[in-house]
Parts: sequence; structure tokens; C-alpha cells
Amino acid sequence: MSSSESVKASEGPARNLPLTAQLFSIVVFGSIVNEGYVNRPDEVEQHCIFNRNPNACNYGITIGVLAFLGCLVFLALDAYFPQISSVKDRKKVVLGDIGFSAFWSFLWFVSFCFLTSQWQASDLKQDNPLKEGADAARAAIAFSFFSIFTWAGQAFLGYRRYRLGADSALFSQDYMDPSQDTSVPYAPYVSGDEMEPPGSYQQPPSSSPEGYQTQDY
Repeated sequence: MSSSESVKASEGPARNLPLTAQLFSIVVFGSIVNEGYVNRPDEVEQHCIFNRNPNACNYGITIGVLAFLGCLVFLALDAYFPQISSVKDRKKVVLGDIGFSAFWSFLWFVSFCFLTSQWQASDLKQDNPLKEGADAARAAIAFSFFSIFTWAGQAFLGYRRYRLGADSALFSQDYMDPSQDTSVPYAPYVSGDEMEPPGSYQQPPSSSPEGYQTQDY
């Protein structure tokens, strides 16, 4: 595989998972915001459907919104990545993607465990006799679980992208924008003297002060 093909392979798959992660995050925080707060018929104030624990709803909403915004940021950086000329900046983007994705995979694991435990502790007969929002609560739990693997996969693809970049031109000074024509072999920059074909330079014959040419042996 050529260096340009390695760059394309390292960029392509990474653009699919953020869209899936965005969708899952919307389901989680959207479900909690829309149907995650209920009240008994004799109450006016609404409470979190997860065991009436406001921290559970706030946690699910917070990491869902931040995950959605993080996906937007990394999608924008992924689209702008070929325009980044600095080697250090390219490494920072890829390493940032790996770190953020791995960390958010852990946060989704915490979300799944937290919401599941609070949902199991909920008393539906007392706190939610009409069982309103039960499907939304289950959806938030389920997509928190799916998000664990989505973000872990994003971290893995980021690591793979980093390894491919280290072995190809992605993190070298000879990096070429993949949008350019790859049919012409790419050669690193050389100076004008190095571009001179071997043997093309011939030393002019030397002359004696009297104007006669001298023979070199």
C-alpha cells in the first residue's frame, strides 16, 4: 500500500463512527429531556424517572450533549485535517481524538451502570403509577450501552490512524493532501543541485593563458 493510500485508509473509516455516536447521544439526552421527568397525580413538581434522583438525569443529559458537541468538533477537524501542514498539529489532532474517545467510552460505561442501578431501584407503582416515560428510560439505558462500544471503536480507529500515519507520510514533512492527484509519484523536496540528472554537467575545457586548449588526462 502506498503512503497516500495509507493516509486515505486511515482517514476514511474514522468519519463513520462520529455520526453514529451523534445519533446515540441524541437518543440518550433527548429521551431524558422529553420524557425523563414525571410526577404522581397528587404532585405538581416533576421528578427524575430514575429513582427520583436528579443526578441520574443530569448526568445522562450532560454527557449526551457534550458527546454530541464533541462529535461536531472532531468531524470538523477531520474534514480540515488534510489542510494542516504542521506535523505536531496533525499528531495533536489524532491523539486528541484517541484520548477523547477513550475517555467518553468510560463515561458512557458509568452512565449505563448509573442509570441501570437507579432504574432498578425505582418504584414504578408508587412514583410512576401510569408508567409514563418507561420506554424513554429504557432507551436511554440501551443507547448508553451501545455508546460504550461506539466510542471504544472510535478510539481504536484513532489509534490505527496514528499507527498508519507513523508508518506513512501522514506525520512526515513530505505529507501530501490526499485530494491531490496520486497518479503522479510524489517525491520529497530536493534542492536545485540535487535535481540535476547525473552526468548532465560537463566541465568546460580549460584553456591556457595563451588561448590554447589544454588536454586533460
